[in-house]
Amino acid sequence: MIVLGVILLILGFVFGISILWTIGLILLLVGVVLWVLGAVGHAVGGRNHYW
Repeated sequence: MIVLGVILLILGFVFGISILWTIGLILLLVGVVLWVLGAVGHAVGGRNHYW
């Protein structure tokens, strides 16, 4: 999810499409939050690890 967010951010910036920029930013933030929660040991959605 983090990688997809970064790709969308780059594509949105290069092509000037603001919706890609917005979606990329949201995906990036959600991915980082899930990664941090999984790294500290909290189960997210019934899973102990998030990849």
